[in-house]
Amino acid sequence: MASTRRPLIAGNWKMNGTLADGVALARAIDAGARTAGWTDRELLVCPPATHVAAVAEALKGGPVHAGGQDCHAKASGAHTGDIAAEMLAAVGARFVIVGHSERRTDHGETDAVVRAKAEAAWRAGLIAVICIGETLAERDAGRTLEVLSRQITGSVPGAATAANSVLAYEPVWAIGTGKTPTVAEVAAAHAHIRKALAAQMAEAAGVRLLYGGSVKASNAAELLAVADVDGALVGGASLNAAEFLAIAKAAQSG
Repeated sequence: MASTRRPLIAGNWKMNGTLADGVALARAIDAGARTAGWTDRELLVCPPATHVAAVAEALKGGPVHAGGQDCHAKASGAHTGDIAAEMLAAVGARFVIVGHSERRTDHGETDAVVRAKAEAAWRAGLIAVICIGETLAERDAGRTLEVLSRQITGSVPGAATAANSVLAYEPVWAIGTGKTPTVAEVAAAHAHIRKALAAQMAEAAGVRLLYGGSVKASNAAELLAVADVDGALVGGASLNAAEFLAIAKAAQSG
């Protein structure tokens, strides 16, 4: 890993936990991170939208950031049930995930929609965590790198920089399944992503690339040691403070 890229361990809590659960989890992660005293890595938790304000308040002034799981492309309007990036920023969010495969699948989000959401994140002063990844059918057809190239071209705006964007590679078939690609497959995918980014932006070398898909304490060190893996986007394992902190401890730096 290049020393200029600070590892980021991000937890996506998805649709889990009550408000009390979320605040308690945030406080436990915050306490562990404070005890560890890490200054060479960043931690981020993205709770359900109803919990963002309380979680951000619980984490205020500490080493762990709060973020959202999604945002609308518009700043306001007749979009029942949606949340603007500005609303997330106003309650203390620093990041927002856009284009997660569950949003792409469950809500039919296209690359163009994801691109617009990334731009909305920037408009609100948030860092966009832009997700890409292939399905099992695409992988089995040998189209992984082709799909990643298409998603990068379509989902990553031309104004992306190392300061306003993070990319997360999440093979769809590995999310929540317990399956993970081989280290060689992860390395090949991340090297390809870095190369594809370099073709469309000047700061590609500085953009952090996260790996996501059944990351847990038992496999984190191996995955985070891969070249061009600058952190992880963690799902289920982020709902356990000790497990999430163990993953953060495994992050490579320098």
